[in-house]
Amino acid sequence: MELVNSQKLKQHEQQQHFHVLVVDDSVIDRKLLERLLRDSSCKATFVDSGDKALKFLGLLDDDLDNSSSTSSESLQLNGIKVNMIMTDYCMPGMSGYDLLKRIKGSSWKDVPVVIMSSENVPSRISMCLEGGAEKFLLKPLQQSDLEKLQPCFLKSSDNSSEQDQSAERSVASHDNDNYIDTIKALCPEHGFKLQFVSTIATTILRFWKSL
Repeated sequence: MELVNSQKLKQHEQQQHFHVLVVDDSVIDRKLLERLLRDSSCKATFVDSGDKALKFLGLLDDDLDNSSSTSSESLQLNGIKVNMIMTDYCMPGMSGYDLLKRIKGSSWKDVPVVIMSSENVPSRISMCLEGGAEKFLLKPLQQSDLEKLQPCFLKSSDNSSEQDQSAERSVASHDNDNYIDTIKALCPEHGFKLQFVSTIATTILRFWKSL
């Protein structure tokens, strides 16, 4: 019993930090999903078109022209994280399938994408799943549908933790390199001591990072 409660508590804590990007042109469906995600303790961002979703993710052509660092890694370092994307299939301009293809061909390709539709069309469902969609859910969504997404929550949370650790290692390595370069500049005549000094600097930085 205690193990079950511990697992539920862990899932609840993970979902509190879980960020879902919802893409739907229907105000009613957005309100319904807002309530369902709030009941699941998930954070959510809502947009009403595929273009706005791409802009939020930094994938619009205009954004790419104006910035050289619009990737999932750089956006996460700036505090913007998306753990899952839920998109309607039928939308004006860009369909949910078109958005799926754009996402799976970008740096956000590892983020689970869930397609939603009020129409049960087998060929459409197969096309989306073969195109990389994690799930295809029929509207109107219910709490039981979100429960089906629990594996996505856990999978994406694990990927997010690995990305955070990778980013931290990258920053620590960059700081260490800068520290050593500074030592080289200040002590050019003591080149034979550089290895010893570098070892001490690395140890100090690791200790500082662990605090």
